[in-house]
Amino acid sequence: MTSPALPRARRRALTGTVAALGFSSVMIMTLGAPPASAATWPTPTSSQPVSSTISVSGVRDGGMVRYYGSGDLAGDGQEEGQDPIFELAAGATLKNVIIGAPGADGIHCEGNCTLQNVWWEDVGEDAATFRGGSTYTVTGGGAKKAADKVFQHNGPGTLNVSNFAVSEFKTLYRSCGDCSTQYTRKVNLSNIEVTGTGSTARLVGINVNRNDVATLRGITILNDAGRKVIPCQKYNNNTAVGTGPDSTNCLYSTSDITYR
Repeated sequence: MTSPALPRARRRALTGTVAALGFSSVMIMTLGAPPASAATWPTPTSSQPVSSTISVSGVRDGGMVRYYGSGDLAGDGQEEGQDPIFELAAGATLKNVIIGAPGADGIHCEGNCTLQNVWWEDVGEDAATFRGGSTYTVTGGGAKKAADKVFQHNGPGTLNVSNFAVSEFKTLYRSCGDCSTQYTRKVNLSNIEVTGTGSTARLVGINVNRNDVATLRGITILNDAGRKVIPCQKYNNNTAVGTGPDSTNCLYSTSDITYR
Protein backbone atom coordinates (compact mmCIF):
# COMPACT_ATOMS: atom_id res chain seq x y z
CA MET A 1 0.00 0.00 0.00
CA THR A 2 1.40 3.36 -0.91
CA SER A 3 0.62 7.01 -0.55
CA PRO A 4 -1.41 8.60 -3.36
CA ALA A 5 0.62 9.19 -6.51
CA LEU A 6 1.23 12.65 -7.85
CA PRO A 7 0.57 12.62 -11.63
CA ARG A 8 3.41 13.58 -13.91
CA ALA A 9 4.01 12.89 -17.55
CA ARG A 10 6.57 10.12 -17.91
CA ARG A 11 9.37 10.45 -20.39
CA ARG A 12 10.31 7.12 -21.88
CA ALA A 13 13.12 8.01 -24.26
CA LEU A 14 16.52 7.04 -22.91
CA THR A 15 19.17 9.50 -23.86
CA GLY A 16 22.65 8.65 -24.91
CA THR A 17 24.59 11.47 -23.34
CA VAL A 18 25.60 12.05 -19.77
CA ALA A 19 24.60 15.69 -20.00
CA ALA A 20 21.02 14.78 -20.91
CA LEU A 21 20.86 12.62 -17.82
CA GLY A 22 21.94 15.47 -15.61
CA PHE A 23 25.19 13.73 -14.69
CA SER A 24 28.55 14.90 -15.95
CA SER A 25 31.33 13.30 -13.95
CA VAL A 26 31.93 10.21 -11.81
CA MET A 27 30.14 9.21 -8.65
CA ILE A 28 32.35 7.41 -6.15
CA MET A 29 30.41 4.40 -4.92
CA THR A 30 32.81 3.12 -2.28
CA LEU A 31 30.94 2.76 0.99
CA GLY A 32 31.62 5.76 3.18
CA ALA A 33 33.27 7.87 0.47
CA PRO A 34 31.68 11.16 -0.63
CA PRO A 35 30.30 11.36 -4.17
CA ALA A 36 32.04 13.49 -6.76
CA SER A 37 30.25 16.46 -8.31
CA ALA A 38 28.02 14.30 -10.49
CA ALA A 39 27.33 10.67 -11.33
CA THR A 40 27.97 8.60 -14.41
CA TRP A 41 25.43 5.92 -15.18
CA PRO A 42 26.85 2.44 -15.79
CA THR A 43 26.72 0.62 -19.10
CA PRO A 44 24.97 -2.77 -18.78
CA THR A 45 26.96 -5.87 -19.63
CA SER A 46 23.81 -7.42 -21.14
CA SER A 47 20.01 -7.23 -20.89
CA GLN A 48 17.63 -9.87 -19.56
CA PRO A 49 13.81 -9.86 -19.64
CA VAL A 50 12.04 -10.98 -16.46
CA SER A 51 8.52 -12.38 -16.73
CA SER A 52 8.15 -13.54 -13.11
CA THR A 53 9.60 -12.19 -9.90
CA ILE A 54 13.16 -13.31 -9.09
CA SER A 55 13.51 -14.43 -5.46
CA VAL A 56 16.77 -13.58 -3.74
CA SER A 57 18.19 -15.02 -0.54
CA GLY A 58 21.76 -14.65 0.59
CA VAL A 59 23.86 -12.56 -1.82
CA ARG A 60 23.12 -12.09 -5.52
CA ASP A 61 25.65 -10.26 -7.69
CA GLY A 62 24.01 -9.21 -10.94
CA GLY A 63 27.27 -8.45 -12.74
CA MET A 64 25.77 -5.16 -14.03
CA VAL A 65 23.16 -6.95 -16.14
CA ARG A 66 20.09 -4.87 -17.02
CA TYR A 67 16.87 -6.62 -15.93
CA TYR A 68 13.54 -5.41 -17.28
CA GLY A 69 9.95 -6.57 -16.99
CA SER A 70 8.17 -8.61 -19.63
CA GLY A 71 4.86 -10.47 -19.74
CA ASP A 72 3.12 -10.05 -16.39
CA LEU A 73 5.92 -7.71 -15.24
CA ALA A 74 5.69 -5.35 -18.20
CA GLY A 75 3.95 -2.59 -16.22
CA ASP A 76 5.61 0.80 -16.20
CA GLY A 77 2.98 3.04 -14.62
CA GLN A 78 1.66 3.85 -11.15
CA GLU A 79 -0.93 1.08 -10.89
CA GLU A 80 -1.06 -0.32 -7.36
CA GLY A 81 -0.38 -3.99 -6.68
CA GLN A 82 2.29 -4.62 -9.30
CA ASP A 83 4.77 -7.38 -8.61
CA PRO A 84 8.49 -6.59 -8.28
CA ILE A 85 11.36 -7.62 -10.53
CA PHE A 86 13.25 -8.85 -7.43
CA GLU A 87 11.93 -9.97 -4.06
CA LEU A 88 14.53 -10.15 -1.29
CA ALA A 89 14.14 -12.48 1.66
CA ALA A 90 15.15 -11.29 5.11
CA GLY A 91 18.89 -10.71 5.26
CA ALA A 92 19.42 -10.76 1.49
CA THR A 93 21.83 -8.58 -0.50
CA LEU A 94 21.38 -7.55 -4.13
CA LYS A 95 24.29 -5.80 -5.82
CA ASN A 96 25.58 -4.66 -9.20
CA VAL A 97 22.20 -4.62 -10.92
CA ILE A 98 20.55 -2.28 -13.43
CA ILE A 99 16.75 -2.25 -13.60
CA GLY A 100 15.52 -1.02 -16.96
CA ALA A 101 12.10 -0.28 -18.41
CA PRO A 102 9.51 -1.59 -17.85
CA GLY A 103 10.48 -1.61 -14.19
CA ALA A 104 7.24 -3.00 -12.64
CA ASP A 105 7.44 -2.45 -8.84
CA GLY A 106 11.22 -2.64 -8.74
CA ILE A 107 12.47 -4.43 -5.63
CA HIS A 108 10.62 -5.62 -2.53
CA CYS A 109 12.50 -6.23 0.72
CA GLU A 110 10.57 -8.60 2.96
CA GLY A 111 12.96 -8.09 5.89
CA ASN A 112 16.35 -6.54 6.53
CA CYS A 113 18.14 -6.12 3.21
CA THR A 114 21.08 -4.47 1.45
CA LEU A 115 21.00 -2.91 -2.02
CA GLN A 116 24.49 -2.15 -3.26
CA ASN A 117 25.25 -0.39 -6.56
CA VAL A 118 21.71 -0.85 -7.90
CA TRP A 119 20.55 1.53 -10.65
CA TRP A 120 17.00 2.21 -11.86
CA GLU A 121 16.93 3.64 -15.38
CA ASP A 122 13.19 4.32 -15.38
CA VAL A 123 11.35 3.76 -12.11
CA GLY A 124 8.02 1.96 -12.45
CA GLU A 125 5.52 2.07 -9.56
CA ASP A 126 8.38 2.44 -7.05
CA ALA A 127 12.09 1.63 -7.20
CA ALA A 128 12.17 -0.29 -3.91
CA THR A 129 9.64 -1.02 -1.18
CA PHE A 130 10.73 -1.92 2.35
CA ARG A 131 8.07 -4.10 3.89
CA GLY A 132 9.46 -5.83 6.97
CA GLY A 133 12.52 -5.95 9.18
CA SER A 134 14.30 -3.27 11.16
CA THR A 135 17.28 -2.06 9.11
CA TYR A 136 17.60 -1.56 5.36
CA THR A 137 20.71 -0.29 3.59
CA VAL A 138 21.06 1.29 0.15
CA THR A 139 24.61 2.22 -0.84
CA GLY A 140 25.73 3.47 -4.23
CA GLY A 141 23.57 3.46 -7.34
CA GLY A 142 20.89 5.83 -8.50
CA ALA A 143 17.38 6.27 -9.86
CA LYS A 144 15.69 8.49 -12.41
CA LYS A 145 12.32 9.01 -14.08
CA ALA A 146 10.29 8.34 -10.93
CA ALA A 147 6.83 9.77 -11.60
CA ASP A 148 6.04 9.35 -7.90
CA LYS A 149 8.36 7.72 -5.34
CA VAL A 150 11.78 6.11 -5.43
CA PHE A 151 11.85 4.45 -1.98
CA GLN A 152 8.59 3.43 -0.29
CA HIS A 153 8.85 2.52 3.40
CA ASN A 154 5.84 0.46 4.45
CA GLY A 155 7.28 -1.62 7.28
CA PRO A 156 8.97 -0.60 10.54
CA GLY A 157 12.59 0.28 11.14
CA THR A 158 15.27 2.48 9.61
CA LEU A 159 16.35 3.00 6.00
CA ASN A 160 19.95 4.14 5.45
CA VAL A 161 20.75 5.57 2.01
CA SER A 162 24.27 6.72 1.10
CA ASN A 163 26.25 7.67 -2.02
CA PHE A 164 23.10 7.71 -4.15
CA ALA A 165 22.10 9.82 -7.17
CA VAL A 166 18.53 10.77 -8.09
CA SER A 167 17.02 12.85 -10.91
CA GLU A 168 13.64 13.31 -12.65
CA PHE A 169 11.69 12.35 -9.55
CA LYS A 170 8.87 13.50 -7.30
CA THR A 171 9.84 11.96 -3.94
CA LEU A 172 13.04 10.14 -3.04
CA TYR A 173 11.72 8.62 0.21
CA ARG A 174 8.20 8.32 1.58
CA SER A 175 7.09 6.88 4.89
CA CYS A 176 3.75 5.28 4.09
CA GLY A 177 0.85 7.54 4.92
CA ASP A 178 -2.01 5.09 4.52
CA CYS A 179 -0.75 1.58 5.31
CA SER A 180 -3.18 -0.58 7.28
CA THR A 181 -0.52 -1.02 9.98
CA GLN A 182 1.53 2.07 10.79
CA TYR A 183 4.88 2.48 12.54
CA THR A 184 7.37 5.08 13.63
CA ARG A 185 9.99 5.07 10.87
CA LYS A 186 13.43 6.58 10.40
CA VAL A 187 15.46 7.47 7.33
CA ASN A 188 19.10 8.57 7.09
CA LEU A 189 20.32 10.19 3.86
CA SER A 190 24.07 10.66 3.49
CA ASN A 191 26.07 11.87 0.46
CA ILE A 192 23.11 12.17 -1.89
CA GLU A 193 23.32 13.81 -5.30
CA VAL A 194 20.06 15.36 -6.48
CA THR A 195 19.37 16.86 -9.90
CA GLY A 196 16.44 19.28 -9.89
CA THR A 197 13.96 19.49 -12.75
CA GLY A 198 12.49 22.93 -12.13
CA SER A 199 9.33 21.46 -10.59
CA THR A 200 8.58 20.66 -6.97
CA ALA A 201 10.17 17.50 -5.64
CA ARG A 202 10.80 16.13 -2.15
CA LEU A 203 13.81 14.32 -0.75
CA VAL A 204 11.84 12.83 2.13
CA GLY A 205 8.21 12.73 3.17
CA ILE A 206 7.69 11.69 6.79
CA ASN A 207 4.73 11.36 9.13
CA VAL A 208 5.31 13.67 12.07
CA ASN A 209 2.13 12.41 13.72
CA ARG A 210 3.84 8.98 13.82
CA ASN A 211 7.06 10.49 15.22
CA ASP A 212 9.07 9.69 12.09
CA VAL A 213 12.62 11.04 11.96
CA ALA A 214 14.66 12.01 8.88
CA THR A 215 18.37 12.85 9.12
CA LEU A 216 20.01 14.52 6.10
CA ARG A 217 23.77 14.93 5.70
CA GLY A 218 25.92 15.80 2.69
CA ILE A 219 23.10 16.62 0.26
CA THR A 220 24.20 18.16 -3.06
CA ILE A 221 21.44 19.61 -5.24
CA LEU A 222 22.23 20.42 -8.87
CA ASN A 223 20.19 22.50 -11.33
CA ASP A 224 17.80 23.96 -8.77
CA ALA A 225 18.22 27.74 -8.85
CA GLY A 226 14.55 28.13 -7.92
CA ARG A 227 14.91 25.93 -4.83
CA LYS A 228 12.08 23.67 -5.95
CA VAL A 229 13.51 20.60 -4.20
CA ILE A 230 12.10 20.34 -0.67
CA PRO A 231 14.57 18.56 1.65
CA CYS A 232 11.98 17.43 4.21
CA GLN A 233 8.20 17.41 3.76
CA LYS A 234 6.14 16.80 6.89
CA TYR A 235 2.80 15.00 6.83
CA ASN A 236 0.09 13.91 9.20
CA ASN A 237 -0.42 10.67 7.30
CA ASN A 238 -1.31 12.06 3.85
CA THR A 239 -1.94 15.68 4.84
CA ALA A 240 1.02 18.01 4.29
CA VAL A 241 1.70 20.08 7.43
CA GLY A 242 4.95 21.90 6.77
CA THR A 243 8.56 21.73 5.62
CA GLY A 244 12.01 22.56 6.87
CA PRO A 245 14.42 21.56 9.63
CA ASP A 246 13.52 21.22 13.29
CA SER A 247 14.92 19.48 16.35
CA THR A 248 12.47 16.57 16.35
CA ASN A 249 11.55 15.16 12.94
CA CYS A 250 13.59 16.81 10.17
CA LEU A 251 17.19 16.77 11.38
CA TYR A 252 19.45 18.85 9.17
CA SER A 253 20.82 22.36 8.88
CA THR A 254 21.54 24.68 5.98
CA SER A 255 25.15 23.51 5.98
CA ASP A 256 23.98 19.98 5.11
CA ILE A 257 22.53 21.17 1.78
CA THR A 258 24.84 22.36 -1.00
CA TYR A 259 23.47 23.92 -4.20
CA ARG A 260 25.49 23.81 -7.42
